Amino acid sequence: MSKLTLSINQAIIDEAKKYAKSSGKSLSSIVEEYLKSLSKTEKLGKKKSANKIVMELKGSVRMPKDFTSYKDLLKDAMVEKYLKK
Repeated sequence: MSKLTLSINQAIIDEAKKYAKSSGKSLSSIVEEYLKSLSKTEKLGKKKSANKIVMELKGSVRMPKDFTSYKDLLKDAMVEKYLKK
């Protein structure tokens, strides 16, 4: 475990210590949980951003009427590439 030194207003520190005591946690564990949540939120934000783009593009490509499935196309392409020579 590493140490970290922060410069924070004393009134905020006092309130944070009261909160930590009332919740039965250490101030360090609360700060650590918060920093972890920032990382998770950022990752989720990127994931949601990608999902938003996908949803915006959904329906913009029209598939041929005889299209069965992507798996069938992939299988056919693999057979063509590796088995038919």
